[in-house]
Amino acid sequence: MAPESKAERSPLFYGWYILAASFVILFFNAGARSSISVMFKPIASEFGWNRSTVSFAFFLQMVFFAISLSLMGRFYDRYGPKWVIIISTLFISIGYMFISLIDNLWQFLLFYGVIGAIGLGGTSVPIFAALSSKWFEKGRALAVSLSLSGNCLGQFVLVPVMTFFVINYGWRISHFLIGIVMLVVNITLALLVIKGDPEDLGQKPYGLHEETVPKEQGELKTPGVPQIDMPLTEAMRTRAFWLIFTFLFFCGTADFMVTTHLIPFVTDYGISPTTAGNMLAWYGLMSMAGILVAGPISDRIGNKIPLSIVYFLRVLLLLLIVRYQSLVSFYVFALLFGFTFLISAPLLPVLTGKLFGFSHVGLISGFLTTFHYLGGGLGAFVGGLIFDKTGGYQIAFLLLAMMSLVSAFCCTLIREERHYPKLKRPNHQVPSE
Repeated sequence: MAPESKAERSPLFYGWYILAASFVILFFNAGARSSISVMFKPIASEFGWNRSTVSFAFFLQMVFFAISLSLMGRFYDRYGPKWVIIISTLFISIGYMFISLIDNLWQFLLFYGVIGAIGLGGTSVPIFAALSSKWFEKGRALAVSLSLSGNCLGQFVLVPVMTFFVINYGWRISHFLIGIVMLVVNITLALLVIKGDPEDLGQKPYGLHEETVPKEQGELKTPGVPQIDMPLTEAMRTRAFWLIFTFLFFCGTADFMVTTHLIPFVTDYGISPTTAGNMLAWYGLMSMAGILVAGPISDRIGNKIPLSIVYFLRVLLLLLIVRYQSLVSFYVFALLFGFTFLISAPLLPVLTGKLFGFSHVGLISGFLTTFHYLGGGLGAFVGGLIFDKTGGYQIAFLLLAMMSLVSAFCCTLIREERHYPKLKRPNHQVPSE
């Protein structure tokens, strides 16, 4: 059924269909993103590669993934999400299916590090966070959190499934199946469900009343104050933008060093691959709990306080894992660090929209998230390099603890209110940071 006819016949607000489709696509995207941790040791063992070599492939993937995010954010703002998702899915499917055929390093770098990465950029959390935020005014952070929870549940369900397939059928068949499933699911939902803007169906964002909508901006209006959305170049002139930039870069460094190396790390201490896979799965489920808690809390008290608490918690967890290495400490670390893993994802488009307006939220969020993932690739690579040089991850975890402390302080310094271009702001507004 076409989206327009479905919207006309169904009493349910169409934004809920958008959230459901986003949830499903991110569910399988999580499987593709998590595959490296599950298949890290089997691939390294088959080809005789060390950990920094496999980590470099992940670093390369994150570089191209990050670059694609900025491009996809621009394409999203200009053309909408449907074709971004379809074309990106073709890249993912080609990349992951051809991984099953590789027999040397350059092929792995090409299909995993470049082609698959480009595809992941258009079917990832930032795209669907921006999409969901456009369909909801009331409870926007909660709505975004609900759509992004598909990423968390996907990791919880698919990591054990991939672990089973890798143990019983090998990593090649596992990659091929990932490519096939995403091809069918993503393109079906993109064609039949995804719509980029409520206005495409003659609707308004959920909870937005007509009398509060300025026609030019499509956002909540403060009485007597014209709302002027800031493009990326104007946003970059504010202190708030660079505080967000800093904590997102350091956040990504910790996120992907942990997710990439968690299974190799705990199996080094005698934990079985199945138990290690379960830890990563619970890590993903706890990340769903984190974003579902963060969404409604941020709707009530703002974004920077929850973010600050998250990064202070990370400092404690990273110091814990340096001091204690046991089954219990590994589970505590996986569960609580997982709780913090995706909290910044639903809050970022809400925070940037609140500070700079929503007209350019795709591009601004995409640009910031680009460096979040560049930090992630760097963190994973340096983690592997540190392991090869020292035989352990302790130094890497200490570095991440220091970065998390800096991130916490960056969050506390953000002035969480609307910013305006310096040459265009209302006469009685406080200059932007």
